[in-house]
Amino acid sequence: MEKAEKRSVLHMLDPMAHVSPFDINMAVDAGFDLVFPSDNVQLDQVNGLVQDAIFSRGPSGVKRTGIFIGGRDIGVALNMLEAAQKAMVPPFVVSVLSDPSGAFTTAAALVACVERQLKSRHGDELKGAQAVVFGGTGPVGIATAVIASLAGADVTIVDPFNIDHALDKANEYNERCGSSIVGTYASSDADKARLLAQADVIFCTAKAGVQVLNASVLSDATQLKVAGDVNAVPPLGIEGIKRSHDGEPLLHAVNSPGAVGIGALAVGDIKYKLQHALLGSLLTSETPLYLDFRRAFEEARRLV
Repeated sequence: MEKAEKRSVLHMLDPMAHVSPFDINMAVDAGFDLVFPSDNVQLDQVNGLVQDAIFSRGPSGVKRTGIFIGGRDIGVALNMLEAAQKAMVPPFVVSVLSDPSGAFTTAAALVACVERQLKSRHGDELKGAQAVVFGGTGPVGIATAVIASLAGADVTIVDPFNIDHALDKANEYNERCGSSIVGTYASSDADKARLLAQADVIFCTAKAGVQVLNASVLSDATQLKVAGDVNAVPPLGIEGIKRSHDGEPLLHAVNSPGAVGIGALAVGDIKYKLQHALLGSLLTSETPLYLDFRRAFEEARRLV
């Protein structure tokens, strides 16, 4: 009698006190039979946990095993992804996806959606575009900035209060990821207007429920083409962009004819499909995958 195929297993490693219920639900919907969350995982524990997971399943079992790395700090998540990859011992090798706070899939979806509108509405590329990321020192903001920079945009990340924090983050991820991000701050509408004056693209990844750019500030943009906002909690981050917008005119950018907006639901639709696809690929790929923001952006571009 033929032996039944082993059930698929996903081990979720998270340095925080709780593994995100969102990520657990996504893993189940992506087709994993069993999902095991492990919280409060430290970097020096990753090697042992990964090897426990791979050695216990045998050559056929590792093909039905995946590892997901969460948390809230993208630097920690990248370190854990690297540690997980180093822990593999062929032929006991499994695929790993890192997506802390959903930052990699959200950022990849945001940049891909903005890129699509930039091309379709204005015939332009990200390469050479002047891009500003408000809320740029948070996980989604940093990931957005790195992705856009590696795609060729000239990217400035904005901290609402502290220029040193922005500069430190820019330097840290430029060194780590090979990007060319510039850090600054904008604590007033005048600061924001100065940044918008030369912006082709705006990414708003600031804290939910906080309006970052009002109508008055948007009127100072003179060459704006596309603005994307991931905030789904009122008030939304950019005045005039609705959650459902996906290329609708940005009415308050009166001095940037043709400027369009992208809202949180449009970005969220691609983010959901993207995370589902990446989780599914952990089970279907013939060769081991080690997935971070780079692969997320490749897949997001395909999805849009």
